Amino acid sequence: MAITRDLIINGEHVPAASGKTTEDINPYTGAPYATVAAASPEDVTRAVDAAAATSESWAATPPSARARIFLKAADILESKTDEAAALMAQEVGGVRPWAEFNLHLAADILRSAAAATTAPQGEVLATNLPGKYSLGLRQPFGVVAAISPWNAPIILGTRAIAIPLAVGNTVVMKPSEDAPLACGLFIADALLEAGIPDGVLNVVTNAREDANDVVGTLVADNRVRCVNFTGSTKVGRIIGTLAAQNLKPAVLELGGKNSLVVLKDADIEYAASAATFGAFMNAGQICMSVDRVLVDQSIAEDFTARFTEKVAKLPTGDPNDPNTFVGPQVNQSAADRQYGLIDDAVAKGATVATGGQRLQNALVPATVLTGITEDMRIFEEEIFGSATTVLPVSGPEEAVQLANNTNYGLTAGVITENLSEGIEVAQRLRTGIAHVNDQPVLDEPMAPFGGIKESGYGKFGGQAGINSFTELRWVTVQQRGHAQYPF
Repeated sequence: MAITRDLIINGEHVPAASGKTTEDINPYTGAPYATVAAASPEDVTRAVDAAAATSESWAATPPSARARIFLKAADILESKTDEAAALMAQEVGGVRPWAEFNLHLAADILRSAAAATTAPQGEVLATNLPGKYSLGLRQPFGVVAAISPWNAPIILGTRAIAIPLAVGNTVVMKPSEDAPLACGLFIADALLEAGIPDGVLNVVTNAREDANDVVGTLVADNRVRCVNFTGSTKVGRIIGTLAAQNLKPAVLELGGKNSLVVLKDADIEYAASAATFGAFMNAGQICMSVDRVLVDQSIAEDFTARFTEKVAKLPTGDPNDPNTFVGPQVNQSAADRQYGLIDDAVAKGATVATGGQRLQNALVPATVLTGITEDMRIFEEEIFGSATTVLPVSGPEEAVQLANNTNYGLTAGVITENLSEGIEVAQRLRTGIAHVNDQPVLDEPMAPFGGIKESGYGKFGGQAGINSFTELRWVTVQQRGHAQYPF
């Protein structure tokens, strides 16, 4: 039976004002999976109306009451493992292990948000003024716009709203057109079931052709005081510009050209396993995925052989098959873009160590390319899919230079048995995140997550996330005597 979903505005499931709907497509079959309401700017304004109307009461809700909602929602999410696995397989081609990881990390994000409700809300500042208390207070913005992506939909949809809500903001959420259920409505259902008040969380889904008008209306509304977006650098640049034009802060978590550095004394078996996971989890459709394996030339031949052997064995195909590790890309257009990167590299002299053959159903086989040169598109462009590259380097210095030779700066990994050298290399990588003796695909709800350069700015997670979604105010109290004036 086909799924039909409406918008969520002020706690109610309502159709778009125009009655328009749009189809949600299964990437593996190409058939419609669901039909969702297609919002217009009028619907966005209705959603902001609801969020603004309840903003003060939600901010005044005791932190323990907010915390109970997040804790209950986390348990509700974790009770829906089978539903989430089926949803992600049908909507975005996600394999079951990836869906389960999404669900459990999203639940932990909600639990971390529950803890954030009781985090310190400011500090007492030093002052030269007699009889005064000088305070730095953190207070919610009011209404936050949250624009969530399709690729890790339950994780990133939850992340987009959890801390903003926990610290007292209300939210209007716009999920990706490629995953309106998994990165929007499914998460909102859990929070509504957990008892979040009407109007605190609103979800507007839209047709792809209306995205510019919907997002433009949301960001431009003067009651929306903060924006967060996770997605491509191309779209993030547009949203960041809109936010700046409307004088409001944005948290942007964008693309990456992530390197895994394998130093000469690395455990080759471990390094190959780390690279395989880091490059091909979720068919490489993760902002943290390994685009470049920079391996010391002294072990490059042995590493590449072992890495290629592991990658060649990855089961590829139907995401509903529990044995599948590499499912489809989000749509055929994404698969075609990746084949274009592979074909361009091969035409300019690259070697396909494994994979590369064209498949149907939006599938791209796990592909490893060697012999990469700077004139190839794949050297510079984010792959964001089921392919990676191996580049030999002549030691740590060249590895650092090559890893930093990109406009992106999200994450990186360094594999070595020489811990001090690994730490030194990691400290020189120009990324917002780095992992020593692990690959780049790593996330924890309490950690500051975000990039630099064209990978965005601002942070999600932990105290950094609390800071991102609250305003710092300076407040003084003349608690003894009167202030003195010169006239």
